[in-house]
Amino acid sequence: MLAVEARGIVNRFGAQVVHDHLDLEVRSGEAFGIVGGSGSGKSVLLRTVLGLHRPNEGEVRMFGTEITHLGDRALRALKADYGVTFQAGALFSSLTVLQNVQLPMLEHLDLSARALDELALLKLQLVGLPADAGAKYPAQLSGGMIKRAALARALALDPKLLFLDEPTAGLDPISAAAIDDLLIRLRQELSLTIVMITHDLDTIFRNCDRVGVIVDRKLVTDSLAGIVDHPHPWIQSYFHGERARRFGVAHGT
Repeated sequence: MLAVEARGIVNRFGAQVVHDHLDLEVRSGEAFGIVGGSGSGKSVLLRTVLGLHRPNEGEVRMFGTEITHLGDRALRALKADYGVTFQAGALFSSLTVLQNVQLPMLEHLDLSARALDELALLKLQLVGLPADAGAKYPAQLSGGMIKRAALARALALDPKLLFLDEPTAGLDPISAAAIDDLLIRLRQELSLTIVMITHDLDTIFRNCDRVGVIVDRKLVTDSLAGIVDHPHPWIQSYFHGERARRFGVAHGT
């Protein structure tokens, strides 16, 4: 079964064509990575799949439901079925971590204040944050803790589908590896389908079953083993450049 399906996506901004009949398929239960050069439209594609941007042409289906032309009320209900983290965390600075995690719960669940607190604390524990982190504000957190808090909020409604925008961006190697470990564990424990935009080769090789590369305004998709052998010059440069060779040596590939 396909968790996400996009067909014939065209995104234009004035005379600039970002996506030209792009297709995307994400299978239930897999971790799917999306990579591409600067300006290739990775974030635009994510916004299109989430229903935050309506494409000029094409359609998007999520769990079989066509979402491209859904109204605001139907889209709001659909948001309960997936979680999202954004590159900078996107936590509300005026709210505590606990209050940030509770926001989706307040929108979609009818729970007492005590139940909200207990559920939010469970989500913090799930992502490896101590209980006392809930009373802190985002400005008091390290980069790794912000990523974990955003992940706790994304998991607030127990979604089976998780979208991650650069989950390890801005982190030191040790913190980034810890987030990778966390994602591997969460995927196994919660039977998650994960779609992630990332430039981090370590994250790609450790987490992803398949990879889609945006080149020439389309998405080239293959298994990890297959994509590294694709002849497109940008793909070759990305997966076989100096940084990639250093990664391969370190991991015995």
